[in-house]
Amino acid sequence: MDSPSTVVICGARGYIGQYLRRSYEQRGIRVRTVGRGATSDATWSDHRGLVEVLDGADLVVNLAGRSVSCRYSKSNADDILSSRIQTTAQLGRAMADVQQVPALWVNASTGTIYRDARDRAMDERTGEIGAGFSVEVARSWEREMFDADATVRRVALRLSIVLGAGGGAINPVINLARVGLGGRMGDGRQMFSWVHIVDVARAIDHLYAHKDISGPVNVATPFPVTNDELMKKVRVALGRSHGAPTPAWLLQFGARVIRTEAELVLKSRWVDPGVLTESGFCFEYPELACALEEIARNTPRGLLPVALG
Repeated sequence: MDSPSTVVICGARGYIGQYLRRSYEQRGIRVRTVGRGATSDATWSDHRGLVEVLDGADLVVNLAGRSVSCRYSKSNADDILSSRIQTTAQLGRAMADVQQVPALWVNASTGTIYRDARDRAMDERTGEIGAGFSVEVARSWEREMFDADATVRRVALRLSIVLGAGGGAINPVINLARVGLGGRMGDGRQMFSWVHIVDVARAIDHLYAHKDISGPVNVATPFPVTNDELMKKVRVALGRSHGAPTPAWLLQFGARVIRTEAELVLKSRWVDPGVLTESGFCFEYPELACALEEIARNTPRGLLPVALG
């Protein structure tokens, strides 16, 4: 498979960014980083430095953006939106000024851009865009990248919920199971689309090698589960035989207490990886049971961290 020799990761301090950086460096691929700290090779406030870091790179992966695991107050909502739009806009302006344009610009997006779906899976061609704050953030995020004045192949990576050892943005789901509240959430029929972190990295490799692919790409296993199935498999992985269900009203109340949004677990995300599967991509972890087993083996004390895409 065609591989890059130099990769730029924006937002390399997050869970996915850290994993990608380790993965590339272990393969002998040079990694440059863009972020807010002094340890980055370029910062968002330095246009010239950003141009220099991008120039001559083969692949750019932008993951920058504040976590959505919080209450959507006006202040938090503004930060969530601006942290994605502004960094993507700065990246686009810098991309327009480089001498040697990267072969591929991958910008993070989210599978939550689709409507609450319980009737069918949402693929890139026929999926129906939803409504609400999270959807508007995703649409604005993608639009900022695709409207950038730069001659570079672009992919919006519509990530589903990313599972893997060592990270965590919806750890409350796991914590509930650990204390005996590992039953279904709400009615339990909402779909849970997910992907293992290993397959996120492999999907980016696949997209880099397949130069005919551009536009939105769903990154989710072809085998999603319902919330009820999810919680059963989590209980098995944790060695818990029973778990009390959590009704929607209690989730709404509890979300306020822990300062997050119940939407993160109540919305039905049913995402189909049409572009990936049709172009020949094969998932290393297609089934949730084997993914959870791998995570449990590689996480101390049986914790099962996850990250939300």
